[in-house]
Amino acid sequence: MTAGITVLGLGPGDPAMITRGAWALLESAGEVYVRTRHHGAWAGLPSHVPVHTFDSVYERMDRFEDVYRAIVEALMELGRRPEGVVYAVPGDPMVGEAAVRDVRRLAAEAGLPVRLVHGVSFLEPTLALVGLDALDGLQVADAIDLGLRHHPPFTPDQPVIIGQLHSRLLASDVKLTLMNQYPGEHGVHLVQEAGMTSARTDSLALHDLDQRESFGLHTCLVVPPLPRPSSFEAFQEIVAHLRAPNGCPWDREQTPRTLRPHLLEETYESLQAIDDGDEQALREELGDLLLQIVLQAQIATEAGAFTMADVVGDIADKIVRRHPHVFGDVHVEGVDDVLHNWESLKEAERQAEGEGRGLLDGVPTGLPALAQAMEVQGRVARVGFDWPDAGGARLKVLEELEEVAQAPDDDARSTEVGDLLFAATNLARKLDVDAESALREANGRFRRRFRHVEGAARRSGRSLSEMSLADMDVLWEAAKGEEAED
Repeated sequence: MTAGITVLGLGPGDPAMITRGAWALLESAGEVYVRTRHHGAWAGLPSHVPVHTFDSVYERMDRFEDVYRAIVEALMELGRRPEGVVYAVPGDPMVGEAAVRDVRRLAAEAGLPVRLVHGVSFLEPTLALVGLDALDGLQVADAIDLGLRHHPPFTPDQPVIIGQLHSRLLASDVKLTLMNQYPGEHGVHLVQEAGMTSARTDSLALHDLDQRESFGLHTCLVVPPLPRPSSFEAFQEIVAHLRAPNGCPWDREQTPRTLRPHLLEETYESLQAIDDGDEQALREELGDLLLQIVLQAQIATEAGAFTMADVVGDIADKIVRRHPHVFGDVHVEGVDDVLHNWESLKEAERQAEGEGRGLLDGVPTGLPALAQAMEVQGRVARVGFDWPDAGGARLKVLEELEEVAQAPDDDARSTEVGDLLFAATNLARKLDVDAESALREANGRFRRRFRHVEGAARRSGRSLSEMSLADMDVLWEAAKGEEAED
C-alpha cells in the first residue's frame, strides 16, 4: 500500500455479496478501518487482518455531522501515512456515505489520492424486494435530510427509496414531510435488512409509518408514485404538448396578450371561491389559474425569453432574500418588524436597479381601484406616512364627505368623490379590513336582498315599477331580517 485513502464497499450485509475486488483488497491489507461493526459483513471479514472501527465516535457524539467530521479528520491523518489507509463502508462508497464525499473533496485539495472500490449498495436488493427497475425513474433520498425539510424534494410521479430511516422519531419527521405531498392513506413499503438473508418488507399506509417499532441501521422506505400524474413537471409536459406542432391549434395560436383576459378571469374566479369559502371550487380554480401561468411561461420558453425554471428560481431567490428572519440571522419581534424590514429590503433592491425607481412604482396600475388604493396606502404606511390610528382616518372621511357636498361642478364632484373613496379605503385599512373583499361582500349582500325584494313583489302580483320606494323599502327590511335570522 502507498499513501492515500482507499474506500471499499462491503455490500448490503451478506458476506457473500462482497465483490471479488473488495475481498482481494481486504485480504492483502495490513489493517482495515470500518465505519461500524454493526453490519452483516463484519463477521465475514478476513480473520487475519486487524480491523478498527469508528463506533466509539458514534458513542461519544450526539450529532451525525460531528461524527462524520471526526471520521473525515481521522481518515485524512491516516491517509498521509506512507502505507495510507483502507476504509470499508457498508454498501457502496458513493451511496449514502457523507464522510466519503467530504474525504474526496479534502483529499483533492491536499493532493492526496483517493481510490474507490465499489460494492453492491442497499438499493439493488431493495429494488428486487419491491419489484422495481431503477431505470423506471427511480429517485433516492436520505431520511435524515428529508426529516429536516417541509416538503419532499422529489416528484410524486416516480418511485423513491428513502435510506437511513434509523429510528421511530426520524420516521415521524419523514412522515410529516411526505404528507405535504402524499395523502396519509398512500401505501408505502418499509424494507428491513435488504441484501441479507433476514430481509423483509412490510406494506402500510403512510400515516401509520411512525407507529411501527422496527427501525434500525438497515431500514429504508419505498414510496410508490401517486396513482395519477401529479407533478409540476408532468403538467408542464401537458402544456408543452398543447403548444407543440402536434398539439392543439387553439393553444398554438395564443400569445401573452390574447391570454390576458383568461388570466384575469381565472384570478377573479379564484377570488370568488375564496370569498365563498368553497374549497372544492378553489381547488379547481387554482388549477385553471396555474394553467394560465404555465402557458405564459411555455410561450416565453418557445420565444427564448425565459423558462419556468427562471420564473421559479427568481421568486425563490426573492422570497429567501426578503425573509432573512427565516432563512438568515436577522431577528424580528413581530409582524410590524417584518413589514418594516421587507420595505427596507425592497428599497435596497430599487436602489440597486438604478435611479428613478420610487416606492410606488411597483404597484400595478391594472389592479382594481380599491385594491390599488390599499396597496399604495400600505406601502407608504410602511415608511411612516400614515395616520397614527383609525381616528385620523375616520375624520379624513368626514372631511372628504363635506368637500363632496361643497363641490361647485361635475369635475370637482368627481375629484372629491375619488378622494372620499380613497379616504374610505384608508379607513378600512386602518381597521384591518380588506376594502376590495368588503365591497365584494357588500355587493353580494345587496344582490341577495334585492332578489328577495323581486321575489316578494312577484308573489304579491306586482312589478317593481308599480311599487313606491316606501313599499320596496318594507320588502328590503324584511330581506335584511330574514338574512339576520339565517
